[in-house]
Amino acid sequence: MKIGIIGSGHIGGTLTRRLSTLGHDVTVTNSRGPQSLTDLAAETGATAGTLEEAVNSAELVVVAIPLKAVPALPAELFDGKIVVDADNYYPQRDGDIAELLDRSLSSSRWTAEHLKGARVVKAFNNIQAAHLMESGRPAGSADRIALPVAGDDAQAKQTVMELVDALGFDPVDAGTLDESWRQQPDTPVYGTDRDADGVRKGLAEARP
Repeated sequence: MKIGIIGSGHIGGTLTRRLSTLGHDVTVTNSRGPQSLTDLAAETGATAGTLEEAVNSAELVVVAIPLKAVPALPAELFDGKIVVDADNYYPQRDGDIAELLDRSLSSSRWTAEHLKGARVVKAFNNIQAAHLMESGRPAGSADRIALPVAGDDAQAKQTVMELVDALGFDPVDAGTLDESWRQQPDTPVYGTDRDADGVRKGLAEARP
């Protein structure tokens, strides 16, 4: 696939490396401009581009930036795109966002409301970057980590679940975007590297 990655930090950089290795055509962008991504592009074979270059031709876009930066993204650019939301809300970094502080919205629903028209899917937010880089295993492996995937668009969710599987993790359907709070920080599946049954159990045990 042609994949755009917005953000070159821990998760964005890791997915640039892993997805390029799998043979995807990756364009990565960040807020500092393509010139800051020369080393990452040289290492991975990915293209360092502008936001528009990363998104325009992409079949799937990963958003891995501080959540507070999401409202600055031009929503029209993402219309009709599969958008993988790998973000988490951290109040100490992102500031007070009322709907997220009182948990009346999942952070992915909040993101989807800013990117109206995008087919938003929540994934890759609950795993440490080092484990995403190093802990993928072939299907059927006894020690294979599972990752929850939440979204409203069944086709978009299936595409992301197939990508999770190709990266070496068991995808677990985590329900709708409104249910994606079950994989946010301070829940049983956040940062815990569970298998598929463990992820399902953790999602069920999560409390608002």
